[in-house]
Amino acid sequence: MFLSQQHRYSGFITPLSYFTDLLVINLFTYFLPINFQNPWLFHSYISIAWIIISFKNEFYEVHRYSKVVIILRKLFTQFVFFFLVLYAYIGFFKQPLMSRLALGKYFLLVFVGVFALKFLNYILLMQYRSLWKGNIRNVVVIGKSKKANQLIEVFEERKEYGYKFKRQFSTRDQNFDIITCFRYIVNNNIDEIYCSVSELKNDEIASFVNFADNNLKTLKFLPDNKNIFAKKLKFEYYDYLPILSLRDIPLHTSLNAFLKRTFDIGFSLFVIFGILIWLGPLLALLIRLESKGPVFFIQKRTGFDNKEFQCFKFRSMTVNEDSDDKQAAKNDMRVTRIGKFIRKTSIDELPQFYNVLFGNMSVVGPRPHMVKHTDEYANRVDKYMLRHFVKPGITGLAQIRGYRGEIEKESDIQNRIKFDIFYVENWSFFLDVKIIVQTVVNAFKGEEKAY
Repeated sequence: MFLSQQHRYSGFITPLSYFTDLLVINLFTYFLPINFQNPWLFHSYISIAWIIISFKNEFYEVHRYSKVVIILRKLFTQFVFFFLVLYAYIGFFKQPLMSRLALGKYFLLVFVGVFALKFLNYILLMQYRSLWKGNIRNVVVIGKSKKANQLIEVFEERKEYGYKFKRQFSTRDQNFDIITCFRYIVNNNIDEIYCSVSELKNDEIASFVNFADNNLKTLKFLPDNKNIFAKKLKFEYYDYLPILSLRDIPLHTSLNAFLKRTFDIGFSLFVIFGILIWLGPLLALLIRLESKGPVFFIQKRTGFDNKEFQCFKFRSMTVNEDSDDKQAAKNDMRVTRIGKFIRKTSIDELPQFYNVLFGNMSVVGPRPHMVKHTDEYANRVDKYMLRHFVKPGITGLAQIRGYRGEIEKESDIQNRIKFDIFYVENWSFFLDVKIIVQTVVNAFKGEEKAY
């Protein structure tokens, strides 16, 4: 197995686009005498309506390989529904004094403003990738079929897509070795792997899938009539060339990532200013009175994209040399009296809301492991690295299902990873809420492995 740290790209573009578009639709109301009676009601209405329509229309899901016609279609759909919602305001809220003509002019003004911003953003991103070589993804192609060669032409000719073609491997070459191929991908920081299905055997396809899963690489296929997997596959088009995407991670969608990050910031601020601001000093005093050492325990953990970060906790043990290697066990002599209480109630995890605020963690996600354990399990547990496709969490699906704390037997880590992968592939906002509620319930009830 090979382990690498893959570079991911910023998710600021979609939130910034949301902000500028909402700014346009709200500010332009003051350029015309619309005569709305309740400004707050009108602004709230059009803002919420715009967000809902955008979500249903996937208005902000514009990929680097998206064609202009797709953007035009999204603009048309977006504004057809926005027009209907805009004029519905008059009837819903009984606004007889509102000027229909001014409202129509406002609609046209917003359309021109958003249209201009949308295409300006699209053109600037293409120029950024093409001329300044920014937001680039390194790619390799496996296979020398006609479609594989066409794909390489797309990568090399369409610089605005932001793909840097590094190497082509032919499975028909006598010197082809799949392990050498994997080593090249790791050593050259390859982001995406494109496989020609017609040139790969089923066991080679399985090897590529396992390698990509365990090394946080994006794997895509050039399709033919071979039945690849009994999984849901997603078609994408690069120019006019169809590409199959094997795994769809919900949190890699910009809107979902934005929604989760917004919730994380709001929830962490609530906990920090509602609980930690008064509980923190009290616990600090109790911790220092019982044993010498720092109030906080700071440890390197493995997070999103296999990157290390400093994870914060209230110190629950006496200062010892085994803290970075050995998990807490039942009746662990290192745990202090106050430590037993805060571990049992999970209060020791509260400082991780600072990690959430700083962007290292999320409120919900796979629990971050010690660096030593990540290295160990990555080589022992199949698809272990898939959990690093999302940010680690203070709580997670595996934890509420009883797989928290000490790993006592092999089935513990296997089941934990099973739930982590399910979470990564099936994330939803309501799943996060359910996990948070269950975590609070478990904290009050007490858990068997909370020691």
